[in-house]
Amino acid sequence: MSPRRLISFRPPLGRLRRGWGALIMLGRHLRTLPATERRHEPGDGTDLPAPWPVALLDGRTKTVADGFGPLFHRRFSVRAVGAAGLARDVVAVLARDLDRAAPPYVVTFARQRGEPGRMLVGDEYRVSMPAPWDGPVRALARTDTSFRFGTLDGHLEAGVIEFRAADAGPGTVDFTIEVWSRAGDRAAEIVYRRLGVGREIQAGLWIQCCLGVVRLLGARREGAVREITRRVPACELDGRSA
Repeated sequence: MSPRRLISFRPPLGRLRRGWGALIMLGRHLRTLPATERRHEPGDGTDLPAPWPVALLDGRTKTVADGFGPLFHRRFSVRAVGAAGLARDVVAVLARDLDRAAPPYVVTFARQRGEPGRMLVGDEYRVSMPAPWDGPVRALARTDTSFRFGTLDGHLEAGVIEFRAADAGPGTVDFTIEVWSRAGDRAAEIVYRRLGVGREIQAGLWIQCCLGVVRLLGARREGAVREITRRVPACELDGRSA
């Protein structure tokens, strides 16, 4: 296994721009909270993600079983009405350029493996964030209306994230980001679970991405952006996570 690298080698200017972008996103996140439904529930064994495809496991993979502390299963969703496209259209746009729905200057998805302009299983990306670390991920699944990533060595978290869309009627698209994550190491476990900073940054990012998809569709949001967080204690994982 290659040495674990948490520190990003991005130029300082890039980190400063993302830090400024994160402040802007925080302001947007605070303004959005009144229009957000947030629910927290106890989790159980049913909250585990699907196992990684065996062919995609190697010395660089970082599954939920490699994480520390409790598992957080989170779902962020929004309904877009008056959409100019279908579910498959917005997923195709995101698969070509993941930055299209991301908050500007906050997060960037840089392709590390795979052909530009499309996403295939096995493609890899490095997610650049305001923090002094990057988040490498690998595409685990891809359909016309969804794609799923798993974390790789060096990521702050250990887990899986899925982006998906579904047609819910003429001009109506439901978009969902579903996350299964544990802290990637013991230091991150303090920031992520005990202080809650990492979880709130994650919530702000994916809520803003949901709103970005609504804009991509040329639509308007119906109802609130919904967040459901289920927490599974580490003692209940019992080595079943993968």
